[in-house]
Amino acid sequence: MAKPGRLGVGIIGAGKVGAVLGAALRGAEHAVIGVSAVSDASRERAETLLPGVPVLDIQDIVERAELVLLAVPDDALGPLVDGLAKLGAWQPGQLVAHTSGRFGVGILHPIRSVGAIPLALHPAMTFTGMSLDLTRLLDCTFGVTADAAMLPIAQALVVEMGAEPVAIAEGDRPLYHAALAHASNHLVTLVAQASQLLREVGVEAPERMLGPLLRATLENALASGESALTGPVARGDVGTVAAHADALREHDGGSGSDILEAYLAMARATARRAGSRGQLLPDQLEGIARALEGPDPDDPDPDGRQPPEGH
Repeated sequence: MAKPGRLGVGIIGAGKVGAVLGAALRGAEHAVIGVSAVSDASRERAETLLPGVPVLDIQDIVERAELVLLAVPDDALGPLVDGLAKLGAWQPGQLVAHTSGRFGVGILHPIRSVGAIPLALHPAMTFTGMSLDLTRLLDCTFGVTADAAMLPIAQALVVEMGAEPVAIAEGDRPLYHAALAHASNHLVTLVAQASQLLREVGVEAPERMLGPLLRATLENALASGESALTGPVARGDVGTVAAHADALREHDGGSGSDILEAYLAMARATARRAGSRGQLLPDQLEGIARALEGPDPDDPDPDGRQPPEGH
């Protein structure tokens, strides 16, 4: 016998997120009644993760589904919801959930006029669009937003997919999403930049050098927060910071400015945060700031910068 409360689910957008979440809901014994897929890649993904589920037009999916999962790019979400509302596609009592991190339920306001129920279910995870993502969902949290009376429904759907729901207020969604994007997207850029520098100095497999260091750093940071911070900025090692900045300025002459800009911005942020915790003294902060500014063209001895005594 089927579990009580099973829904007919329609997936709009068979991208990496939509196909995986559809498979997770199917694994919880909901019936996926249809999926929209336009590109060859999305059709192949749907066949792999949702075998036997028909590829349907969007209007057909909305007409048949009790739960519509909108897994489309952020900029496409509003026009899609509005367009379907103008066609009279939404239905009373229908659950309509989107997977955008940026938006809460406000973006779904056109569905309210017919009595449909808006939900925001954003997985705080990066997706490959392959079956291994289903395992990763078991260690994943979702930022969920819904009207107070409907929040338990949103939370239950997340739990059924094997993940943990965390309630995010409507007005906090942009800041919530900025935090996740800052951590995840910029980590990729950071690794790419560090790998580039290592390759340029002759390291053939930078991933082997960086892997153990970054995994240990991430684990320590998650476990201990900013108290896990080490390195020349946190130690107030002005001479080393100056040497790093000078080397990157010299490197910058031949390969663009993004690495130097990123290093300077993150070093300044690291110094400020270390100073606010009392980890750096005011004179150390001042020395770090000078080191990051670069050599003074009026300084007759630009190489004479020394770290503070005792460091």
